[in-house]
Amino acid sequence: MHLPRAREPALPSHPPSPVHRVARGPLPRLGAGEPARGRRPALWATAAVVLAAGCAPAGPRGWECFAPANAGGGWDLTCRTAARALEDLGLSPGPVRTTNLPGAGGGVAMARAITRRADDPGLIVAASTGTTLRLAQEQYGRMRTDDVRWIGALAAEYGIVAVAADAPWRDLRSLLGDWAADPDGIVASGGSAVAGQDHMKLLLLARAAGMDPLRIRYIPFDGGGEAQTALLGGFVQVFSGEASEVEGQVAAGNLRILAVLAPRRLDGAIASVPTAREQGYAVDWITWRGFFIPREVADSVADRWVSVLDSVGRSDRWVEERARYRLRPFHLVGAEFESFVQAQVAEFRALSQDLGLLPPDER
Repeated sequence: MHLPRAREPALPSHPPSPVHRVARGPLPRLGAGEPARGRRPALWATAAVVLAAGCAPAGPRGWECFAPANAGGGWDLTCRTAARALEDLGLSPGPVRTTNLPGAGGGVAMARAITRRADDPGLIVAASTGTTLRLAQEQYGRMRTDDVRWIGALAAEYGIVAVAADAPWRDLRSLLGDWAADPDGIVASGGSAVAGQDHMKLLLLARAAGMDPLRIRYIPFDGGGEAQTALLGGFVQVFSGEASEVEGQVAAGNLRILAVLAPRRLDGAIASVPTAREQGYAVDWITWRGFFIPREVADSVADRWVSVLDSVGRSDRWVEERARYRLRPFHLVGAEFESFVQAQVAEFRALSQDLGLLPPDER
């Protein structure tokens, strides 16, 4: 699958496609709402067009962003950073409200957008690589990629593996060594559902370390914030998430990052953290941060949302917001983004089948 490059020469912006067999048997399905159909948004190119066209209609609730997890995780961050930029740039008609709707690895928020807010012109929903992975695995019941409109992605970040600051492990190799020796003695947490992206990072690392991934004990939480709380409370020993989710706790001396799942080290506050590759495990994971909107809104509304996001992504204000949370460039909007999502879902479906998470004939 061809994936677009980010506007940062030092780091690639495409999700990796490591292939390892890690599990057997189909995944359980999570039910959701009825699908809706409609046309796809077109791309409006510049901020000047946005200003000429005006903001997307606000609807009776004003502008709102669904974060499909509790506060403290990546989807929550996606909504709140975009909301600040929209307000500061004067692109929104007023404050942009963030509503946390955890459940089903993002399925609850998608179902709400499809079944109850299908024609709301003021609603956007945070999405990520985790969303496309769950769609690929058909974990959202009958919901599919074309049941919503994919309007754009504005940033990306790399995965990390972290432990509590007082944990005995100083590097990834020592952790995986102990984990392989006593699989039942170590439990991991993450902000995604079982077989979601945080879990998948650990499955791929386990396979790369020669472990049986089926022995990995993983507890899903509705957001990275809750998963970190479980780690800090001593209920689990490992946290799988993204760099932006943990930098505050690392700075406070509460967490230790053992590895970043990137081709090369990141800069800034965690520049000293080695990659998994440096430690002998060829596993990368990048998570894009973007949005979809309800399918039943007018095409003109969808076009304006694409224009608004395009303007945010091209602004100096967004560069500042990204830098604040160590997010990487990933600017893709409109029809190009929708094509990217469709292609990534197809790739993740094939990967999940290869891993044994879906039967070979699953479609």
